[in-house]
Amino acid sequence: MAEKKSGERPHDPKFPEKFLDFMRTGWGASDLDVAELPQAAYTARRREAVSAAFPGETVVVPSGAEKTRSNDTFFRFRAGSDFAWLTGDLDPEGVLVLHPNGAGHDAVLYRRPRKGTDSDEFFRSAKYGELWIGRKHSLEETSVRLGVEVRDVDRLEGELTGVERGKARVLRGFDAALDGRFAAEEADGGLSRDGELAAVLSELRLVKDAWELAQLQDAVDITVRGFEDVARVLPADGPIPERVLEGVFAARSRVEGNGLGYDSIVGAGSHATTLHWITNDGATAPGELILMDMGVENDHLYTADVTRTLPVSGTFTPLQRQVYDIVHASQQAGMDAVRPGAGFQDIHQACMRVLAEGLKDLGVLPGSVEEALDKDSLIYRRWTLHGFGHMLGLDVHDCANSRPEHYYKGAVQEDFVLTVEPGLYFQANDELVPEELRGVGIRIEDDVRVTTDGCENLSAGLPRSAEDVEAWLGEQREAGPRLALPA
Repeated sequence: MAEKKSGERPHDPKFPEKFLDFMRTGWGASDLDVAELPQAAYTARRREAVSAAFPGETVVVPSGAEKTRSNDTFFRFRAGSDFAWLTGDLDPEGVLVLHPNGAGHDAVLYRRPRKGTDSDEFFRSAKYGELWIGRKHSLEETSVRLGVEVRDVDRLEGELTGVERGKARVLRGFDAALDGRFAAEEADGGLSRDGELAAVLSELRLVKDAWELAQLQDAVDITVRGFEDVARVLPADGPIPERVLEGVFAARSRVEGNGLGYDSIVGAGSHATTLHWITNDGATAPGELILMDMGVENDHLYTADVTRTLPVSGTFTPLQRQVYDIVHASQQAGMDAVRPGAGFQDIHQACMRVLAEGLKDLGVLPGSVEEALDKDSLIYRRWTLHGFGHMLGLDVHDCANSRPEHYYKGAVQEDFVLTVEPGLYFQANDELVPEELRGVGIRIEDDVRVTTDGCENLSAGLPRSAEDVEAWLGEQREAGPRLALPA
């Protein structure tokens, strides 16, 4: 335990006392300008909503800890989405606790305190020392920034003493010690108490507040610039590795955002028919299509999720264009169906009907469109396995713990943000389709906000129709490559 707490490693040198004494002296102040973050007012209201949902109960939401990548190196830390949503804190090893106080809850964030130059950890710990990882905020500074009371995490165990299991709810899967402290409950025909906490948190996050909508637009805008970067280096007359295109987009995601919202799908040719193609070890070829499903996570962890399918040569062949137009018409039908009160399944069916009709026009669909759409058949799904879309926010598949009646069996509400992303995929070895269709995969995906009377396409900065895609690709190529600097 001592080694974990200090962050020292077995191979760290055993310094002589003279060196240690020398390192403990001569350090000046390293003050930071600290002000309350703009989102603090929003996170306070979110905590109030959770408090109202669980009166008289202790609610425990951890941030998670760094995960080992290999040996003594770690993956870049990414805070748990619910924790970030409730606090604005993006650092590891934090725990938010809502302590019941009779009238509501006292919100307390427990964190590891900063160890400055008054501690040998400052220079000895590769995991925590500020000479290794940079200046950290103190507990007091964190409290000012986040607008919440902050205490040393060493106090957490004592301040949870006496909390009955039946009066506590824990967001599980982020802190093994807390999971062990509060034994898991068996669900009795439904959600467990902790499962209900996870569900309520997801459901509270379904409607995006004004600050969240601005963050999502920011992530989408950066993503649009990333697609432009890629289009500018995509040659029309020769190959380029999928990984080069992946890397160009990744550069934009780090220059302007926190990084990628998910592993980029860059599928050239028949790779486009593999729905989650992230190996990205192929190359483009003139005359083929390239499908790219990519999204930037911004500095506050909100992510975009956009897909475009481009003709490598610059123009679609007649058959490619026919398939593309079917997918585009399907997406438009889905967007037209989006409005407050519209059922998720209604939006899905609007997209799927157009795809089924298009498959019939292509001569692929056996039988009638109605037969294919029948719930006891669904044979059209051979060429379009996924649904029309999903919620979007802090997670690329956001609010996933919501109960079905609030999500995919429910209806959309104003200020939901979701993707609309139909696609058609003809596998290279599919002997039930004409040979010229084999290896063709097309998806078009945009991020939309539900408005009072319809939806707003947040990713409208990228073209959708075949004609507009061809014109845009030509414009990007004419502009030429650029460094991934902020626009």
